Amino acid sequence: MRILIISDIHANDTAFEAVLKHSEGDWDFVWCLGDVVGYGPDPNECVERLKALPQLCLAGNHDWAALNRLDIKTFNPDARRAAEWTQETLSAENTRFLEHLPVTFVIGDYTLVHASPREPIWEYILEPAVATLNFPHFETPYCFVGHTHQPVIYSLLDESGNAKSSPPRYNEAHALNGQRQIINPGSIGQPRDQNPNAAYGILDMSSGVFEHRRIPYDIRAVQRRMMDYNLPERLITRLEHGL
Repeated sequence: MRILIISDIHANDTAFEAVLKHSEGDWDFVWCLGDVVGYGPDPNECVERLKALPQLCLAGNHDWAALNRLDIKTFNPDARRAAEWTQETLSAENTRFLEHLPVTFVIGDYTLVHASPREPIWEYILEPAVATLNFPHFETPYCFVGHTHQPVIYSLLDESGNAKSSPPRYNEAHALNGQRQIINPGSIGQPRDQNPNAAYGILDMSSGVFEHRRIPYDIRAVQRRMMDYNLPERLITRLEHGL
């Protein structure tokens, strides 16, 4: 079975559609690592597009913010404003979908979380030192995470628990080979690695091979919708810079 692995759509339906078209015919099932909504202009469209797919989806911190399960006063002002707009915009049906999302899921050799296995909703794994602390918190060989909006692979080096990071090698097969790894496919809707293109991954479960991918999309169209809804200027601008 081949799995489309996506994360951090962030209510960006144009990027989501581009990823689905780019990967069409190359997967059987979808694993979504959370943050379907937040920041972007299309929360209902993204939830509905996701629901139409054969999928397993986890909850992210912005999904919880839309449900008032997090105190959005802890968000920066722009994120808080977008979260409030999302709460007002989501339909009752799509809110119910978000309410039922799990925070962790284990399937075979794979643990799925939004942020980290240690703190599934909020912790950022941005460096090997933090990845090292997280390996004891899952039992499977592999863990897929999102949240940072930065594609990367952290590999456990030895029994002492030290980890190293490896940058993505796009469109190249990465053999998992049984080595314990934490893998981030990157963000569809708001990349933060200075590359504005939508990021996703493909996992071939039968061969144990993972592949990072990137695809451009119509950023200007998304920005125009964000301006129409009076969403924060900083959130609009950052899309074109991948920040």
